[in-house]
Amino acid sequence: MTFRTFFVEDNATIRENLIETLKELTDVEPLGYAETEVEGVQWLTNPDHDWDLAMVDLFLRQGSGLGVVAACQNRKPGQRVIVLSNYATLDVRQRCQELGVDAIFDKSNEIDDLLDYCMQLNCT
Repeated sequence: MTFRTFFVEDNATIRENLIETLKELTDVEPLGYAETEVEGVQWLTNPDHDWDLAMVDLFLRQGSGLGVVAACQNRKPGQRVIVLSNYATLDVRQRCQELGVDAIFDKSNEIDDLLDYCMQLNCT
């Protein structure tokens, strides 16, 4: 089973490398991306868009990934939202959990954990 994934990441290099790595090593199928909070919210909350997984960075070109995460609180059952950030502090992790994220990973040292998470999606 593939996981239709939408990315909210404003750094093109990080986004492209992440997508290529996930495509190669996991069952992630990229659907597209947004670089701002407004774009991310509009795409992820559009009922015509069918997605399984959203990967959200917290610091975006405009707005915040927290706004994107908050907008996804009423997502369909089975849709997962994960945060991938360079600022995965304890406070940030707690706030993300309060907003209902399924997982949070630090870009600098938890990429292997992110890959493991994505590989295990197929087992659940």
